[in-house]
Formats: sequence, C-alpha cells, structure tokens
Amino acid sequence: MNKTATYRITVNASTENLSEVRDFIALHAKKQGFSRKEVSDLQLAVDEAYTNIIKHAYKNSNNENVEINLSFDPDKLCISLFDSGNSFKPESYDLPDIRKKMKERKRGGMGVYLIHQLMDSVSYHAQPDKNEIRLCKKRT
Repeated sequence: MNKTATYRITVNASTENLSEVRDFIALHAKKQGFSRKEVSDLQLAVDEAYTNIIKHAYKNSNNENVEINLSFDPDKLCISLFDSGNSFKPESYDLPDIRKKMKERKRGGMGVYLIHQLMDSVSYHAQPDKNEIRLCKKRT
C-alpha cells in the first residue's frame, strides 16, 4: 500500500449525491487501512460538512459544485471540501448546548460540533472566490 496518495471528486451540491460522496470516502479510506469505525466517522464528518455547504453556502441551489480532495500521507488523511458559495464565519459560531438540544429534542445545528468531535483537526479558509473546509484524521 502506498501511504501517499491523492484523490478528487467533484459533485453537484445536492443531497442526492450524499451516497456517492460517502462511497468515495469509504473506498479510499479502506484502501489506506482505516478501520471500519474510522471510515464511518470520516463519512459522517464529510456528510455534515457537505450538507452544510449545500444548506448554508449554496442555500440549497443544486446548480453549484463541491470539490472534495483526499490527501493521504504516512501520518494522516486530510479531506478538503471546496465551494464558491457564501463563506462560513467561524467567529460567529457558538458551540451548541448539547443537553438543552437533547432535552428539547431539537434537530439540526450540530454539524460543526460533530465534525470537530470526529476529526483531529478542522480548519476553514475563505478566499474571495473559494472556500475550503479541511478535515484531518491521524492514522492509528
């Protein structure tokens, strides 16, 4: 197994493509030796990031694209999702009150929190024409 590799997919920003995105992540992460649990966590984190792009960056317009890059090195996997929609402003994000949400049984608003729980590092880069959310997971 070559522990250094990159893979790329571009999909329309639509929930209809969620299974294609999940399959893309699973295919390459499994080949690189990530466990079933790790692959499941990676799929969920990317699912949340991709869904946030659809909802918040593109306001559910499926005429836009999301580019997803996987980059494996001997120590980790980094997944970058690129969009050209509205930028996320991390400084305006507040951690959700988990207990309150569970008590009230409210859905939604947990994606960013969940991504941070599942990944080892998360960063967001907004440029004038492109946004990138970068999710990294160490190899175990």
